[in-house]
Amino acid sequence: MDQKRLLAAIAISIGILLSFELLNRPTREAQRAQQAAQQAAVVQQQQQASPLPLPLPSNPLGTPTDAAAAAGAPTSPAARLPVDGPRVLGTLNLRGARLDDLVLKGYHETVARDSPLVRLLAPRDGAAPYYAQWGWTAADGRTPVPGNDSDWTAEGDRLAPGKPVTLRWDNGQGQVFEIGLALDENYMVTAEQRVRNTGAEAVQVLPWARIRREHTPPTQGFYILHEGFVGVLDGRLREETYSSAKSEAAKRGGIAFEQEGPGGWAGITDKYWLTALAPVDQQARFKATYRALQEPGAKGQEERWQVDFAQPAPIVVAPGATGGGQAIRLFAGAKEVNLLDAYSNRLGIPDFDKAVDFGWFYFLTKPFFHILHFLGSILGNFGVAILVFTLVLKALFFPLANKSYRSMAKMKVLGPKMQEIRERYKEDPAKAQSEMMALYRTEKVNPASGCLPILIQIPVFFALYKVLFVTIEMRHAPFFGWIHDLSAPDPTNLFNLFGLLPFDPAHWSSYLHMPAWALIMGATMFFQQRLNPAPPDPVQAKLFQWMPLIFTFMLAGMPAGLVIYWSWNNLLSIAQQWTIQRQAGQQKPGAAAVPVAALPAGAAKPKKG
Repeated sequence: MDQKRLLAAIAISIGILLSFELLNRPTREAQRAQQAAQQAAVVQQQQQASPLPLPLPSNPLGTPTDAAAAAGAPTSPAARLPVDGPRVLGTLNLRGARLDDLVLKGYHETVARDSPLVRLLAPRDGAAPYYAQWGWTAADGRTPVPGNDSDWTAEGDRLAPGKPVTLRWDNGQGQVFEIGLALDENYMVTAEQRVRNTGAEAVQVLPWARIRREHTPPTQGFYILHEGFVGVLDGRLREETYSSAKSEAAKRGGIAFEQEGPGGWAGITDKYWLTALAPVDQQARFKATYRALQEPGAKGQEERWQVDFAQPAPIVVAPGATGGGQAIRLFAGAKEVNLLDAYSNRLGIPDFDKAVDFGWFYFLTKPFFHILHFLGSILGNFGVAILVFTLVLKALFFPLANKSYRSMAKMKVLGPKMQEIRERYKEDPAKAQSEMMALYRTEKVNPASGCLPILIQIPVFFALYKVLFVTIEMRHAPFFGWIHDLSAPDPTNLFNLFGLLPFDPAHWSSYLHMPAWALIMGATMFFQQRLNPAPPDPVQAKLFQWMPLIFTFMLAGMPAGLVIYWSWNNLLSIAQQWTIQRQAGQQKPGAAAVPVAALPAGAAKPKKG
């Protein structure tokens, strides 16, 4: 019975990892196609020197439509205001008050230092339009409000930290619309919308802010990674993938999700990048909306994605008064965990760190990140940090693992007796099983304890995988030798003799990628298996023999940092298990308890008994 439980535990573990692999490892062909599309878009965007205006599709918030604007649409190039901060560079389009040109300093498309900077926001005449915009709707139906082709004037020569600017637009009927913009040292823009009414009558207008993506971006395609709409509204994390938002919006007139309540934040997330809106006053009520729209474009009906914040009710501005509308923050940058935490604490943005998809193991994944980040900052290498972190984990789990390895060592010593029982009662399996159980009780051995290290390692494996996969701090982090990015698979391949042959077998199949570190992991797993007692059942024995090969292929396409962790963990386990078995081999069955293996430096010795 214990043997069956052991077999079931191992089979379940392999099944979980295989399912995990199948769900989260898209084919390399699809990944290359996505990367090629992204690179083509980046190159085209980088080559744009003076973006020209295009008509904006109809606005679900109520600003003038393309049909209305087309008649008098300007043909001259739009004026642009430079945006220059320590971590961002771009321009703000004064036609339509759109921030549609932004690259991130310090982040490159590839590990090559001369590769293009990552472009987050892009103008509408490029391959991947993506921008933030501020505007108004005429709630009274008569007040002229700025439209998508309205040309604003700027007070200030550039938007930079300590150098705020004010955008103005006069409707010619006594109302002047203003947007005050301020940029901090990182990725946050604060916008305050105001209306000065010098007319003879009160006006009613509704200010709004939105993020709009006029293309469907290539996604990573991993089940464990969320990409699309994200936000924390009414105290809850609200996520919608592009596909789920499209399906929901088709039933609700373009609205995929809508929430009215105090504060919160909402935006659009990629793997490493985020654009999000958050009210300055987190106690004020706002309506946040996720929209998935089908609108005319150059290629027929095209998909548009939008997040917008608006006040539930319009503001009324009396004659001679200035109406203060909403003050909205725009985050457009990299999802750095410590920075998101700082914004959350300093600005009161709730759970802003949940823009990083830490997943269900949040309670484990985020602490792992902080430990690795701390070690990496001290050691100067995240790969070395993984090795040290693994050593710390081994020390923490030392008593449990030591107990398991002692039990396995006893099982190996008891092998001859177990074989003798099987031979003696080969005609009576029930009696053989009974005698086996008696032997286990006499020697105080639990045959199922050998699977404990694997079971313990699974949640650690998942949590570490999440850290390496979703956190930007691990992006392009080098190790040693040929590993230049711990978050990407090892680039070497056995099937082209590690680069000696001039072709890439992975082009034919993703399973023809067999890197050096995966082979190292498989070898360490094989040698660790040799230290374990041979299963009495032939089926079990064959299953165990295939495990190193199965895991080698499973981990071949996973981040190099994860494979390095697994290999190092195996090496530490081999050293610990070999020491215990060497001591156990000097004792006879039924003798005194196997002595505890030497503890690592700093670890407390377990109590006797």
